[in-house]
Amino acid sequence: MKSNDFKPFYFKLYDFKLNDFKLVYFKSKYFKLFHFKSFYFKSNDYICGVKLIICAMESPFIYGKMAESEFFIDREKETAQLLGNFKSLVNTALISPRRWGKTSLVNKTLEMLEKDKGFYAARIDIFNCRTEEQFYKTYVNAVLQASASKLDEWVALMKKHIGSVGPKISLGEGSSSYEVTFGLNFKEVQYSEDEILDLPQRIAEEKGKKFVICIDEFQNVGNYAESLAFQRKLRSHWQLHNSVCYCLYGSKRHMLLDIFGNYEMPFYKFGDLMFLDKIAEADWIPYIVGQFKKTGRLISKELASDIVRKVDAHPYYVQQLSHQVWLRTEGTCTAETVATAHANIIDQMRLLFSNLLDSLTPKQINFLHAVVDGVENFSSKTILDKYELGTSANIKNLRKAMLQRDLIDVLPGRTEIQDPIFAAWLKQQVV
Repeated sequence: MKSNDFKPFYFKLYDFKLNDFKLVYFKSKYFKLFHFKSFYFKSNDYICGVKLIICAMESPFIYGKMAESEFFIDREKETAQLLGNFKSLVNTALISPRRWGKTSLVNKTLEMLEKDKGFYAARIDIFNCRTEEQFYKTYVNAVLQASASKLDEWVALMKKHIGSVGPKISLGEGSSSYEVTFGLNFKEVQYSEDEILDLPQRIAEEKGKKFVICIDEFQNVGNYAESLAFQRKLRSHWQLHNSVCYCLYGSKRHMLLDIFGNYEMPFYKFGDLMFLDKIAEADWIPYIVGQFKKTGRLISKELASDIVRKVDAHPYYVQQLSHQVWLRTEGTCTAETVATAHANIIDQMRLLFSNLLDSLTPKQINFLHAVVDGVENFSSKTILDKYELGTSANIKNLRKAMLQRDLIDVLPGRTEIQDPIFAAWLKQQVV
């Protein structure tokens, strides 16, 4: 008797303890193996041993990490624009609220670009770079990683282009990657900074290729000591590079708007300013319905739309709420299931939101309630009295404080709470 004469039994994730967890690819990537159990039965006078496979489906929705492959939704227009900028070496500042998929968009575009052998592409995350020196070290490592795949190539590039810094090269884990450390303090060798900032341009010229440098969490440069001087130095070098383009983005929208939108700042009009919009509901619906269908579960277009609207089309929360609804659906999704899953997410965040309110002043909390209620004219006497906001002169300070905390977005004609789950929770609170 052949093993494929027997079909595995599939059970829900919460029916079993996750002992001896193993990941397996069994006909579908949505299955994870949790447990083996042998049993025997008699057939045609033969004793046959069969292993019962107890599996749990892996969620077809993803959040909290980069969206790749089938999880990357729409963004066709933005991808085409960004890819065009890269190929034309147009500098780009990418701006949107947190968790809207900037990093996923950049990585998706770079994957498409890397098919062109005429380009090098470096991904740089400066989230942990607190000083200029840390920035330079992270920058040079990423540039070299992108342009040199072998140790001897690294050594040659280092000696030729930034030898004056006194770099040391160390092997990474498994000896498959390399990292640069420096024997001298950058402040002791001022001109080494210039060499490092010009490194991608010099490599591109030498190799006859083009270079795309993508820097995430770029708003962090605004926190460096002598930040304006550092930004001027970056701009003075990068604007002269004719074989390199830079894509700068991050998670602090208000800070990036100041860096790129303030005419007094060094990076004003540095390149194309791209504002990332929400993914349209019409694009979310077939994705949600399709992901349910792939795993043998059903959800109507109306309920898929309800998921999107409950979280205001926020990419992170659409994926999270879809996941929670999917977990609770046995066959066909119901409206009650969507409502329960949404309420559960709000409840999970309750303690976090309560602690957040504890860090705000009463007037700041009242201002957030006014935003949730859809108030537009905050300076009217009726609104000031109703929400106890003080004088109209106080509104500017309240708005600025909430922007700096990344709690609100000020958009043309309206102000809104950045986090739709926070907004839903606020509506439940008594002012």
